Amino acid sequence: MRKPINHRVIIPLVTTLVIVLLLLSLLVIFYQVRRSRQQSSLTSPLQNKYPKLSYAEFLQATNGFSLANLIGEGRYGSVFKGILNSGEQIVAVKVLNLLQRGANMSFMDECEVLRNIRHQNLVKIITLCSSIDFKGNDFKALVFEFMSNGILESRLHQSLSNQQDPKNLNLVQSLNIAIDVASALDYLHHHCETTIIHCDLKPSNNLLDDDLCAHVGDFGLARILSATTNISTYQQSNSIWIRGTI
Repeated sequence: MRKPINHRVIIPLVTTLVIVLLLLSLLVIFYQVRRSRQQSSLTSPLQNKYPKLSYAEFLQATNGFSLANLIGEGRYGSVFKGILNSGEQIVAVKVLNLLQRGANMSFMDECEVLRNIRHQNLVKIITLCSSIDFKGNDFKALVFEFMSNGILESRLHQSLSNQQDPKNLNLVQSLNIAIDVASALDYLHHHCETTIIHCDLKPSNNLLDDDLCAHVGDFGLARILSATTNISTYQQSNSIWIRGTI
């Protein structure tokens, strides 16, 4: 003889199962929304605010990334002089070498920092590109305002080939440059929404404009300190790692 269904057991089980499924669904939705917000918070402020350029446009602007347009090289990429808008705008294009370990993370970190800062003594970003090249490989680049007087290092350490055309700084120019760099650091440390530590401040990462005004650049190694993280905690957690340039 068939046993009668015990509704006192079935109903609570079904109810519990429905509640569990609803909670799991809510958790999945919450995770997806949070993830999309995190991704959009990184890409949207730069990609939506600034003009979009294709790989082909970068190729044309730098004359095929010609060595004649190479103006600097770093750990994670190279910087080329480029011309946009039919010759109307001269820019500096930082092309990431994505084969170098850590280059992609450096690009993401630099984007995260650049979307949060704006100061007269920081290198101004014009746009960025995260796409693929003609071979289907990932391509990432950042476009900055071009600094006509190059890097500070070239003014501090004259090569023998430049002795006939010296470009040494006088005392007043040196003092003004030091004040410019100090102003940029003061802004990053005390006047941003969150404290930013550059981690690689050196003469080759300070660029000079037409008036020899200094602009701090290259935030690929920079770190953002949250409100709950203090300087001493940051130093202790990074004491075993060598950051920046020796």
